[in-house]
Amino acid sequence: MAWVYLVLAGLFEITWAIGLKYAEGFTKLVPSAITVVGMILSVILLGLALREMPVGTGYAIWTGIGTVGAAILGMILFDEPATALRIGCIGLIVAGIIGLKLFS
Repeated sequence: MAWVYLVLAGLFEITWAIGLKYAEGFTKLVPSAITVVGMILSVILLGLALREMPVGTGYAIWTGIGTVGAAILGMILFDEPATALRIGCIGLIVAGIIGLKLFS
């Protein structure tokens, strides 16, 4: 169950990271509320996952999911550059996440 919590925590991390952009410095009510709820749920789920897994593994995967998701959505939603180098670096993060899952 820890891995389910961890993946959900990562998805909520993506939610709040993207929500920060839409909240425009917490000046827009609905995006700000979604961002704060995403933050809270993300940390709660991470805490639940860490009851059963090493903190280094859980935290690295949590941030990795958030990083990869935010980077990809930034390219899709905000027209951020989708260069081969950026995509390659995202691939390295994914490889690291897979490695941590396989060897933890």
